[in-house]
Amino acid sequence: MKRRIFLVAASSFAMAVSFGAMAADPIKVGFPMILSGPGALFGEPALKGAQMYVEEVNAKGGVLGRKIQLISRDTKGNADEAVRVVRELILREDVNFIVGTLTSAEGPAVSPIAKENKIVFVAPITKTDQLTAPANLHPYVFRSASTTTIEGRTAAEIVAKWPVTRVATISPDYAYGQDVTKAFVEHLKKIKPGVEIVDQQWPKLGEADYTPFINAQLAKRPEAVFSSLWGGHFVTFAKQAKPLNYFQAINNNFIGAGEAASIESTKSMGADYPVGIWGNSYDVFDWPDGPQSHKDYIARLKKFTNEEHPSSWPITGYIAMQFLTAAIAKAGSIDSDKVSAAMKDISVDTPLGKMTMRAKDHQANHGQFWGKTKRDPKYPFAVIENVTRIDPAPFMD
Repeated sequence: MKRRIFLVAASSFAMAVSFGAMAADPIKVGFPMILSGPGALFGEPALKGAQMYVEEVNAKGGVLGRKIQLISRDTKGNADEAVRVVRELILREDVNFIVGTLTSAEGPAVSPIAKENKIVFVAPITKTDQLTAPANLHPYVFRSASTTTIEGRTAAEIVAKWPVTRVATISPDYAYGQDVTKAFVEHLKKIKPGVEIVDQQWPKLGEADYTPFINAQLAKRPEAVFSSLWGGHFVTFAKQAKPLNYFQAINNNFIGAGEAASIESTKSMGADYPVGIWGNSYDVFDWPDGPQSHKDYIARLKKFTNEEHPSSWPITGYIAMQFLTAAIAKAGSIDSDKVSAAMKDISVDTPLGKMTMRAKDHQANHGQFWGKTKRDPKYPFAVIENVTRIDPAPFMD
């Protein structure tokens, strides 16, 4: 009898130790992101934002008493590579969740993998409407980023106020470029009858020589241009366009989606940046009318990255991780189905203000900053003049 009691007690103790060890195991989050090539201009700071959030939440004890472990992989901006590394993260690293991808080729390619493995996938940057379109929506895909509809329509609202009628576009020929340009054109025609789309150029993603596209567009004599070239792609285009007097020819009536006015772009170009054009950005370090939560975030970001003027893209990784951990806490579990259910209509207090993940389309109401760029003697790079954050709500449906 004593031996039996001893064995039962020992077994119970072993189980308690085992369960205790399990509870102490980290919650693993795979973070596939562009960390090389032109897209790394945005991908690397996005990763830093996620890392900063993980450091902050872990310092407070983690989630459900467990630390978060972020495991990053370089997608190289390639959809096939994104699929490969996500499968590796799931099967080899045994991650519990996926947060990541940047391009609108990667996100839609990874989404079916998340569905197949029943693992929650939060896209912090991918904008194409196709990601969460009704035909592609499933219980495990969510987006904390803006969308091509929101971005295209808000750009159209700005251009509609310009004294121009002959408008052209130049965008990369893949899902993001096609979708955001379509949203821009359709909304502009709706709110400004009589506008004419005189030219549309579609360079491939990663094009090295934009000169033929620039010359062809100038020949059509547009009065304004909408572009969705982004990251290093926009930098290459703008450097090649400037000596051809492209921006002067349209009186700087150029509006760049794809975060053309982000500090990453203006910093990397320095004196070569075409000051006076319009653009957007996910964040600005000098938001004068921002809430205290944003000022506090920027102060922490400066310390974390050791940058006097911190990047705009860390906010994307930061907010995506906020949504995920809030859903885990609400679910009280890391079970994907429970976290998926908890994610619907959840609200989080981000550095930019309160955001909600809509249940009907798994889309957050994430807008962006817009404005005309200018030189400021305080900074060695162009910044946005009269920073404006546009409410995305009117443009989401």
